[in-house]
Amino acid sequence: MIRICSKCGALLLDDSESCSFCNAPPEPIAKPRPPAAARAGSDHGGEPEWRLEVSRRLQEYRERRGLVRPNESQSGLPFHAVADDDLTDVLREHPHPPRPSSRSGKSERVEIRVQSELDFSSGLDDRAHPQTALVPVATLAERRWAGAIDFVFLALTCAGFLGLFRSLGGEILLDKTNAVIYMVIAYLFYGLYFSIFITLAGSTPGMQLRGLSVVRLDGHFPETRQLLWRSFGYLLSGATLALGFVWAIWDEDRFTWQDRMSHTYITAAVPLSDSEGLEVSPEHTFAHK
Repeated sequence: MIRICSKCGALLLDDSESCSFCNAPPEPIAKPRPPAAARAGSDHGGEPEWRLEVSRRLQEYRERRGLVRPNESQSGLPFHAVADDDLTDVLREHPHPPRPSSRSGKSERVEIRVQSELDFSSGLDDRAHPQTALVPVATLAERRWAGAIDFVFLALTCAGFLGLFRSLGGEILLDKTNAVIYMVIAYLFYGLYFSIFITLAGSTPGMQLRGLSVVRLDGHFPETRQLLWRSFGYLLSGATLALGFVWAIWDEDRFTWQDRMSHTYITAAVPLSDSEGLEVSPEHTFAHK
């Protein structure tokens, strides 16, 4: 029989009457208590001890937190399991979980208005196309010859200015800085040449020598406002290294930038007067509506 000393707790394996460490009489080891599962059905009406312990601790916690009154009793937790027969009956009654009912009511219609496209077709002279077959657009060859003549006049003007500058004691140097200055001066002469002749005379000397003139889209002589826009178009074309003139190669009406901007064009025909009738080309329509 295994014994334990009641004083020092030493384990005694022999049959001595006293403890070999403290000389106290030993006591036999108590029998171990049966597990909770074994005595679950004997205490407290068949409730397991661990369930009672959980309920007791929950009650103490609720009293500490002030969630229940002191005289109010806490009901036990529902640990009982559903019987298999009851669960089978429930599944038979409700084989599928209920679906949430769809929202009833009248359907509402929402309209989204998109901004309409801007209509530029009603503007004055909105289509930059010739409107009469009596005054056709001058060919590129004719305009090239007129441009070559104007270029000769411009070159002579610049050469005369340089000669005058040299005769007055100026020195002409060929370096990068002076080259930029020469180009700026040449561009100023170019702008003055076309602005003065186009605005005041309606055509350049080269156009006049080739029998060309500037007209509106309807074949009549242009207004002063249109001539000013055409002068600005010449300045813009010259600033882009003659790109505005080269544009006529790809344009459907052989128009340059200054033609599109001013709604005018160059023709070799005689412009129409206000008393003459206007014949409409079958390929183009009037811009005025």
